[in-house]
Amino acid sequence: MKTERNCGLASKDDGKLAVLIPGLGAVGTTVIAGVLAARRGLAQPIGSLTQYAALGDDEDSPLVREALPLAGLDDLVFGGWDIFEENCYQAALQADVLETDELDAIRDELEAIEPMSAVFDPAYVRNLDGPNVKEESTKMELAEALIADIEGFVDAHGCSRAVGVWCGSTEVHVTMQKVHMDLDAFEQGLRSNDAAISPTMIYAYAHLKAGVPFLNGAPNSAVDCPALVQLAEQQQVPVAGKDFKTGQTLIKTILAPGLSARLLGVNGWYSTNILGNRDGEVLDDPGSFKTKENSKLSVLESVLDATRHEELYGDLTHKVRIDYYPPRGDNKEGWDNIDIFGWMDYPMQIKINFLCRDSILAAPLVLDLALLGDLAHQAGESGVQEWLSFYFKSPQTPAGELPVHDLFVQREMLFAKLRQWRRELQPVDHPDAVVASAE
Repeated sequence: MKTERNCGLASKDDGKLAVLIPGLGAVGTTVIAGVLAARRGLAQPIGSLTQYAALGDDEDSPLVREALPLAGLDDLVFGGWDIFEENCYQAALQADVLETDELDAIRDELEAIEPMSAVFDPAYVRNLDGPNVKEESTKMELAEALIADIEGFVDAHGCSRAVGVWCGSTEVHVTMQKVHMDLDAFEQGLRSNDAAISPTMIYAYAHLKAGVPFLNGAPNSAVDCPALVQLAEQQQVPVAGKDFKTGQTLIKTILAPGLSARLLGVNGWYSTNILGNRDGEVLDDPGSFKTKENSKLSVLESVLDATRHEELYGDLTHKVRIDYYPPRGDNKEGWDNIDIFGWMDYPMQIKINFLCRDSILAAPLVLDLALLGDLAHQAGESGVQEWLSFYFKSPQTPAGELPVHDLFVQREMLFAKLRQWRRELQPVDHPDAVVASAE
């Protein structure tokens, strides 16, 4: 599905936007329910930068959603895939994130969203299994079936374009191999059922071949594969990832820049999580945990610069644990013990107990990424969108570049891009053009 695009942003596209979600579990159903409730005036999309943030610091600055031609909440049509057959109302009840009375108020719309059959491989997610899966002979045929799903959904719902946001489970860790390095090799691997090609990669490939942006909300390897970056550039489609920045990692990227700004030393940062939802069950497998661990461990490297300040951060010990604890459900609990030191090497400690709701924190990120990924596509962007690092634990960067993890620097990267587009939309003498220079 190749949609016509502007070479730059000119005006709001009034067509419907299909938001396609692989993984209609806790996060997927929470974002869908929240948007449906917001449409009816029953809830507010709190935490969404696209809905609440102003483009500049001036009190007269317009909101992002007013200043740029983003799709409106009424323009979104949700669909997706899952290995379980329950519709979104049933899946949301099972996830137990939102109250039943809140779901009942939008039950008719939730029940109308039924999952398409999923691409799934139990070798990549060992602690889950479900009946609603595609059964094709090769991985290329699975990709072609997903492309047919995408194109069929867009046509059936009268959408002008689509965007994909991965909300599925964490897969086992994949080491990059020859099949991932080149598009020709990757496509041959799809045809020959190469074991190193994961379901997430198949979804990413299908979206990109269909001309649809793909944002990866899990730590799984997907659009960070060189072959898929090559495909994204070839198809002129934006991609970004990976792993939604929620919970404990959000706190790290807020607190670590503050310690660095004050030049306080850090000896150790020990983090443990307990959670009992399906994500916790998946991460109870060592292979899936390894993928998540790599994502979470990467956060402190660029914020606490040991190269420049070896005496402050050169001996930092960083540990991460995740324990599956069913009674906790979706209400994840994160414990951090931070050993710091100050003047004359005197030691101090910081202890944090964050009782968070993982899906509640993730939902606004899904909404923003869908809208901003679509906006980037309309603007003619393609390949890796580093400016979306704000939303990810392990931000994807162009080849050879190190990621930025400081939340506040990431935010400036994001707003610099949005202001650039605002400038392109406004005549030089337009009064709103001044917002572009607001810092």
